[in-house]
Order: sequence, then C-alpha cells, then structure tokens
Amino acid sequence: MRRTTAIRTAVAATAAGALLVTGCGGTGGSTAAPDRSASAHAAAQPAGTPTADGRTLPGVGPAMSAKVPASARQAIVVYGAGPATSQSKVELFTKVDGRWRSGPQWPSHNAIHGWTLQHHEGDLKSPIGVFTLHDAGGLLADPGSKLPYHQSTAFTASPSWPNSYQHDFDYVITIDYNRVVGTSPADPTRPLGESKGGGIWLHLDHGVGTSACVTVSKDAMRYLLRTLDPAAHPVIVMGDTADLAS
Repeated sequence: MRRTTAIRTAVAATAAGALLVTGCGGTGGSTAAPDRSASAHAAAQPAGTPTADGRTLPGVGPAMSAKVPASARQAIVVYGAGPATSQSKVELFTKVDGRWRSGPQWPSHNAIHGWTLQHHEGDLKSPIGVFTLHDAGGLLADPGSKLPYHQSTAFTASPSWPNSYQHDFDYVITIDYNRVVGTSPADPTRPLGESKGGGIWLHLDHGVGTSACVTVSKDAMRYLLRTLDPAAHPVIVMGDTADLAS
C-alpha cells in the first residue's frame, strides 16, 4: 500500500504544467505481468447491430438510464464483472434514429478493488455512474482525435513505475468526474475537493487493475479517439453489472 500511495501521488512537473496522478497508474501492490494474450488485444468488430430494445442501453436499468442525457448519441458502457473485481468489458454504442446500436467491444480493466457509488481519494475503486466525455490528450501526437487533444510531456509516466506502466498515458480520454471540462486531462483542479479524488481516465491497459481508471488496448484507444465526436455528446456509463442494471 505504501508503494501504491507513492505512485498515485507522483507528480510529473513540466513546462506545460503538472500532472497529478490521482486516479491512474497505481500498481495496487500487484506484480502480475501484463496480459499479452490475443483476447486482451482483440480487434474491434464492425458497428451497427441493433440492441434488443434499442431505447435503452443493454444491461443498463431505469435508474442509470435516467442519468444518460437525452442529447447523447454515443455511449461507452463499462461492464464490470463484479463489485470487487478489476475485470471488465468496454463496448461502444451509437444512437441512430432514437435507437442504440451496438458497436466495437474490448476487454478492459477497472480499479483493483472494483467499484463504488461514493468514490474518494485512495479507495482504489472506480466510480459508478454516467459521466460526459469532453477532452483527450497524451504523450504521443494526436492520432486524429475528434475530441480536443492536448499533447504534453506532462503525461510522462514516473520512471519509478514498472516497465509495463510506462506507456499508460500515451493516449488518454478524461472522464468528467471532479474536473474542469474544457481543460487538459493533466489539469489537477478538483472542483469538489481533493478528498473526492480525480484524474479518472480511459487510458492504455497494462494487464492488471488500476487505481480508479478504466483501461483498454492501444488500438482501442486510437479507435475511440477517432470516433468519439463532441457533436454526438459522448458519455461513459460505468459500473459493475448489478449496479448498472439498477
């Protein structure tokens, strides 16, 4: 836990600003090697299959569905395998003529201790809820993102982290939890206070759970950056399957 806390509070100071790694990059004490299996890097499947109902997102119940803005026409759903596990699946849905259509899906990881409805700094859990998606960035050059993209060396991983974590922030899509919309994901401002945590992103997978973020493969991140469109008001709906169904 001491090592996790040190990693989570690491600061990468740069001329462009400082990146407070408050939600991403923790090892959680695990030394497991990244998952290099083919399934962990599965290619996205063609989009367009209508969902069973179409009016609501699959597996998302009335309470959670009510939080999805009517304007949203793109939705990433993170289906957590269980309330206390870091295994999950990410699927992208697009609304066409008022009906949600299923799209690409990828294996993913969430926080090492699972999910929570009351996220706070240091709990090593991902927040359950519906959050908008406005900003992206990363260490690497813009791959063609439709979201505003902030390239910066502020996304350099701490050299003290394991080698498998060094590319975590090559690409980042920030989840609008306790942050200022319209700024770089590296902006450390926490409008609800530091105790509520922050810096919760979609970023590159390193084979094990995170401190609070959701991770997918590099190919998946490129796809999402090139597909998520501000004009479609994209959101992310995330949680374990039981809470999503509420």
